[in-house]
Amino acid sequence: MTLAAITAAKARELIERGAVLVDIRETGERARERIQDSSHVPLSGIGNADPLAIGNGPILFHCKSGARTAANVGQLKTYANSCEAYIVEGGMDALREQGLAVIVDKSQPIEMQRQVQIVAGSAGLLGTALGFFLSPVFYIVPAFVGAGLLFAGITGFCGMARILMRAPWNRVAAS
Repeated sequence: MTLAAITAAKARELIERGAVLVDIRETGERARERIQDSSHVPLSGIGNADPLAIGNGPILFHCKSGARTAANVGQLKTYANSCEAYIVEGGMDALREQGLAVIVDKSQPIEMQRQVQIVAGSAGLLGTALGFFLSPVFYIVPAFVGAGLLFAGITGFCGMARILMRAPWNRVAAS
């Protein structure tokens, strides 16, 4: 079985004919913004989920941009098993452009990856500015941030994300 990639326009047609749209993003990502009437099976738990629980139409997998679905075709194939299934090119962004209704809850925090990018970028920029204007000793800040990002990329463990998860705005959203 293969998982063919389809355009968001084709996905919309299939949805109108009864296909089931499945959001594979994690719960925190989906909390802030999601396609109305989509099902949710986070990629991290897809191995334990029952595809029949979401319905019996064709399954259309999507994430934010389409990259995560394309990168995890093997896991998605296993989940879909013998069902007719596709991945949506362009993900949620492309589905929104096709006019699918999007539910937005701005009271939820932005995705953890974006929070890490904002903090890492700010710390790197601030450390560089302080190093340039005050003392070269501040160049240690962007070096530390760079080393942390490198470590996170190699190991999959992001210490900054672990710290940000404990931030008050993220604890409220999780509960």
